[in-house]
Amino acid sequence: MPKVPATLDEVLSPEWLTAALAPRFPGIAVTTVTAGPVVSRLSTNARFTIECASGVPDGLVSTLCAKGYFTDKGRPVSFLGAREVHFYRDVAGVTGVRTLRSVYADEDSATRHNVVITEDVIASGGVFLDALSPYTPDQTAESLTQYAKLHGATWGESRWKEAAWLDWPHAANRGFRGVDDIRVNFDGPIGAGVPAEVNDPQRLIDAFEAVMAPGDSGVWVVLHGDAHVGNVFLDSEARPSLLDWQCVRRGHWAIDIGYHIASALPTADREKNERDLLRHYLDQLRANGVEAPGWDEAWNEYRKGIVFGLYMWAVTLLVDPEITTTLLQRLGAAAAMHDSFGAVGV
Repeated sequence: MPKVPATLDEVLSPEWLTAALAPRFPGIAVTTVTAGPVVSRLSTNARFTIECASGVPDGLVSTLCAKGYFTDKGRPVSFLGAREVHFYRDVAGVTGVRTLRSVYADEDSATRHNVVITEDVIASGGVFLDALSPYTPDQTAESLTQYAKLHGATWGESRWKEAAWLDWPHAANRGFRGVDDIRVNFDGPIGAGVPAEVNDPQRLIDAFEAVMAPGDSGVWVVLHGDAHVGNVFLDSEARPSLLDWQCVRRGHWAIDIGYHIASALPTADREKNERDLLRHYLDQLRANGVEAPGWDEAWNEYRKGIVFGLYMWAVTLLVDPEITTTLLQRLGAAAAMHDSFGAVGV
């Protein structure tokens, strides 16, 4: 494999792309690269089109997207992309979860530079979502089907239980965002919709740590780790599909499921449909060969999983305030309604 590049210019060079794609597409010769739209936050997503000497090989499309950490702000935190590389390289194919199709994923272990190249789903008619996008209970059921595929394929498997790259940071290292960050949101207009019952930064942190503590069930899965609706896209057939695997971890299934159901739907829709949606997820686990937990256990764990999503958005400071406001309202309402803090014992 060629050296993992540290600049977008190198990624978009015909020479590097030829070397990077050759292991999967032998004989490929990229002759022309046409750059498209680029979106940079911490990571950079760059869409581009290729032309090849003998035509684009079978199994590859000409419209692609590269993700890496190429800016002055992004390079110091390039290690954040390592989990996503592992997911596309090691996990996606064996789970069958519907996600972006990766054609290259690698990391330089010395520099921590990493690059993932996927097919450009926007070019094929896909649509990326966020919390302001319309999303229905039926669509939520389909995204839960994808989570059940991910969880079912990795349920209690020793291969994933022992993979160091799926470890959670120790508690002391998780506390990089704390009470002061949460108060910025909770005490301002962004947090105005968070119910008083859960508007307590320190209690939220304590609840989060309780959710993250190892359980006694012994059953762990590979988690998406950031299961809000903004990490869903609709593919060319309008099917909900999962993306953005930077937070992929090993943990309890309810962290993804409580977070997803409580954040994907407006509060009234969630209240009306959440029990049916949780039952659907459990049925899909069984369809994937898993002995799913019983209802009472599953419901109690679901209540706990909501805490994770509330914490994730309580410490989020750099996203469109309208999105953060919406997600804090949804997650806060669910956590209050279900006494999620009480469920974890804080």
